[in-house]
Order: sequence, then structure tokens, then C-alpha cells
Amino acid sequence: MTTPFWVFLVGGLTARYAAGRRALGGALLLCVPLIDVVLLGATVLSIRAGAEPTVWHGLSAAYLGITVVYGHRTIRWADAKFARRFGGAAVPPRPELYGRAAVADAWKSWFRFLLAYAVSVGLIFGLVVLVGTLDKGAPLLVWLNPLTKVLIYSLIWPMVTTVWPGRAPEPVKEDQ
Repeated sequence: MTTPFWVFLVGGLTARYAAGRRALGGALLLCVPLIDVVLLGATVLSIRAGAEPTVWHGLSAAYLGITVVYGHRTIRWADAKFARRFGGAAVPPRPELYGRAAVADAWKSWFRFLLAYAVSVGLIFGLVVLVGTLDKGAPLLVWLNPLTKVLIYSLIWPMVTTVWPGRAPEPVKEDQ
């Protein structure tokens, strides 16, 4: 299911950095979000054509919700990795997250997943409406369980970080 995403992502980055074909790499990277549109279109067409809704139709909705929110970040992350490995880019400094910055980062991450969750659930229920009844749409609703569990379990990190945000690193003392 996710193979085309990674094929176009790795293909685009390889063309851009390893092969030095920036235009081709850019074109392949532009195809990455189009894959999500094709996936949703294929799912809707399949159901509208009378196919019995399956767990796989529900997975496509859950997957799409996550890639809508995380796809751009994933592409930026992979692009930075390829740029360092094949393009000679410098390693960016790591952010020092402690105190308020750590708490804010943890909660931003959780709210980002909450948005992905909301998009996924909205798409799943949209497919249930397309199917017509909850009974017919039951295989689609299977994905609500794991998505909700991840949402709840992922709440642990920002809560712990809020209570124990960490401290600034001790300054390095020079021996005299």
C-alpha cells in the first residue's frame, strides 16, 4: 500500500542527488502527494462500483490521513538526509530541547498526530456514508481501534515531558 510513496520519494531523491538530475528528481517528488489522491480516488471508485468495503479500504483512509499531515515532513527529512549523503550539505545543529521548548515540542507533536487522526477518522466515516450503512461499513471502522489507541498512548509523552521537561545541559568547565 505505501510502496509507491517510497518508490517515488527514493527515486526522486536519488535522481536529484545521486544522479544529479534535479528536474527529474523534482518531478518525481511532485508525484508523491499525487499518489495519495490516486489512492483515495481508487478507494472511492472501488466502493462506488459496488465492491464490498474491506479492511483495506479503511486502511487507505487511515493512511491518507497520516500522509496528509506527515508526508511533507517526511519528504523534508529524507531530502535533508540525501542532501547530506549525496549533495555534501552540512549537518544541521540539533535543537536543544529542554524546559519550555521541550514541553512545546512534545505537545506540538501530539497535536500534529491528533490532526492526522481527525483527518483519518473523517475519511473513514466519509467512506461509511458512501457505503450507506454502519453494517456495510463495519470493515472500514476496524481502523478506529488502532488509531485511537495510538492517539491515547502517544499522549503519554507530552504529559511526562510537561511534568519533567529536562534541564539545560551543564556548561563544560575547562581545566585550568
